[in-house]
Amino acid sequence: MSVARPSEALLALVHEAQATGTLTGLPDKHLIAGVAQASASGARMETFDAGTGRAFAAFAAGGPEDVDRAVTVAQAALRGPWRDTTPAQRGRILHRVAQLIRSNADRLAVVECLDSGKRLVEAQGDVAGAAGCFEYYAGACDKHEGSSIPLGPDYLAYTLNEPVGVTAHIIPWNYPLSTAARGIAPALAAGCTVVAKPAEQTPLTALMLAEICLQAGLPAGVCNVVTGTGADAGAALVRHPGIHHISFTGSVTTGIHVMQAAAPNITRLVLELGGKSPVVVLADCDMQAAVESVLGAIFENAGQICSAGSRLLVARSIHGEFVQRVADRARALTLGHGLRNPGMGPVSSEAHLRKITGYVERARQRGAEVVCGGRAATDPQTGQGWFFAPTLLDGLQPTDEAVQEEIFGPVLCVQVFDDLDEALALANGTRFALVAGVFTRDFGAAHRLARDIDAGQVYINEYFAGGISVPFGGNRQSGFGREKGLEALRSYSRTKSVAALIT
Repeated sequence: MSVARPSEALLALVHEAQATGTLTGLPDKHLIAGVAQASASGARMETFDAGTGRAFAAFAAGGPEDVDRAVTVAQAALRGPWRDTTPAQRGRILHRVAQLIRSNADRLAVVECLDSGKRLVEAQGDVAGAAGCFEYYAGACDKHEGSSIPLGPDYLAYTLNEPVGVTAHIIPWNYPLSTAARGIAPALAAGCTVVAKPAEQTPLTALMLAEICLQAGLPAGVCNVVTGTGADAGAALVRHPGIHHISFTGSVTTGIHVMQAAAPNITRLVLELGGKSPVVVLADCDMQAAVESVLGAIFENAGQICSAGSRLLVARSIHGEFVQRVADRARALTLGHGLRNPGMGPVSSEAHLRKITGYVERARQRGAEVVCGGRAATDPQTGQGWFFAPTLLDGLQPTDEAVQEEIFGPVLCVQVFDDLDEALALANGTRFALVAGVFTRDFGAAHRLARDIDAGQVYINEYFAGGISVPFGGNRQSGFGREKGLEALRSYSRTKSVAALIT
């Protein structure tokens, strides 16, 4: 398959970023009521390029006063012209957002690469996905229908889908633009207003997306973004009594705090939390295709994905050959700054690098076999940045910390099974239940596993299969509720029933 050559505009942006370490004109203030605003305290903080370990931009560090201002604005916008905007009109605005995302795709991708560390090609995929997300919900706006209820000839009964109100979106650092789009688009499609708080590590593309929404014709105050830390801005947002729904993506520990903060106000929640997702490889699989999927499942975005396939469950009869093939391909992955499109980019921060290193070192001390990788690294061209070599750990017990805990890095833990029952027990053997993968030519075995594995989504013969139209979310300590698909519209709606005697 031929690969499209980068545009002159993209090359110019990459050159600017490589030459100066940043880009000109980056957003650096909150976006509230359609206006860029400094923090009430005047405080600012820095965002870092993970590929160099250096700060490349500064932005507003918000707090409770900024959050309250944004929520008040969103409440007013909910009662303003947005309330009277028809679903078809909302759809046209969202379609223009999608068009403008594509028009600004090069700049969005380079900013995402600098801010999150991911490879440029991955950032480009995220931008395309964000545009597709707004397109999907643009088409769904005027199809989010209620229903009639047959009570009999003397009654008329029906349901209405109403916007739930002001929605809060706590956006993670691993997929800043993608996660912002997948929450904001259906919220707007349902007629809600938005206050988003991006992660303090990756604030920029959420601000750029909100600016694009304004350019597309979204009324001022309908989509607001407050930047800052989770402790100062995020905590104030989730406990605010003016918020009617919270969409949170992040760790289990923080998710528990979010639930506790939301409880006094009985605020609705969708929580997408951690994962330790199994990839079950049966002996009859297409081995080459399975190897490629396993590699993408754990090494894309340097393994910093909630739904990463971080546990390889492989049939004993093919264990040696399969692990060797994965290890050979993992060793061949090059490390480097995301703008150069290496085989794998950096991890998000120095602190996160230490966390990953700690998990691997403790596993090594417990006797795990480090098949490949197992060490921190830097960009081989510059000696800078926060990198961890692609790693496989074998010989692990089901109760091992590396098997049970979310490492959130490029570390694949290998487990071996002898039959389907053992594979199923291992797959369900952690507290997480986000996604799972199954690789086999046996249709019956695939769908038995899909039925019995506890997960919100199961991929068969292609990891990360699906897209914006497929609902996504987890069970158990991976959270509850669903984003994506038409399920998301239901998340951002409340049902009103009307029953009338007509005689």
